[in-house]
Amino acid sequence: MAPTKLELLAPWLPAQPWYRGAGNAPELSRVGGFRLDDPAGEVGIEFVVLGDASGERPVWYHVPLSYRGAPLDGAEQALIGTSEHGVLGQRWIYDGTHDPVLVAQLLALLQGRAEAQMQSESDAPDPSVTVDPAAEAVPAGSSGAPDVTSGPDGTRLAVGSLTLDVTRVLRPDEDGPGEDGPGEDGRAAAALAHVSAGWRLPDGGEARGRFAVLRDA
Repeated sequence: MAPTKLELLAPWLPAQPWYRGAGNAPELSRVGGFRLDDPAGEVGIEFVVLGDASGERPVWYHVPLSYRGAPLDGAEQALIGTSEHGVLGQRWIYDGTHDPVLVAQLLALLQGRAEAQMQSESDAPDPSVTVDPAAEAVPAGSSGAPDVTSGPDGTRLAVGSLTLDVTRVLRPDEDGPGEDGPGEDGRAAAALAHVSAGWRLPDGGEARGRFAVLRDA
């Protein structure tokens, strides 16, 4: 792809409220992630982990991305950029938390109706991505565009009667958002399910953390 994902994300990342760079330009590398399949085969869905080496300590960012062959109506504010793919042609790349197809498939994963795929291989499930518990009984969310709120602690999506908390800054040996989080009235909202995955550390080891938490709104 030209420009590459990292070339597009480097200027976009510092403008996000959860960026920890404190004015530094990021020094990015791709250190983990996984994919989900769009049942219609139209939208590319990827959950990317970026390592940033620009500060005194490394930081790891989680960025859900969606790839489309045409602009997504009403999502101009979520457009990261466009890139030319050698086979697929021009692709519009979005912050996937604003893309209803990505959000629907993330919900399906959390509800036990979808399977995570390897990041760089086709038709290859990724067993290292786990959902706890596999919440088949969780009610379905809305099929429309999510209501998205981002702040220093991450991104919250209101999807029908459900809330999705998407971790943006991953921490080794920590599970991301806690089992409880504030609801609209300030009370704790119990987690129904969460998805966890791993990423590579600078020393060659691997860390795991919680990428997203599903709650009853």
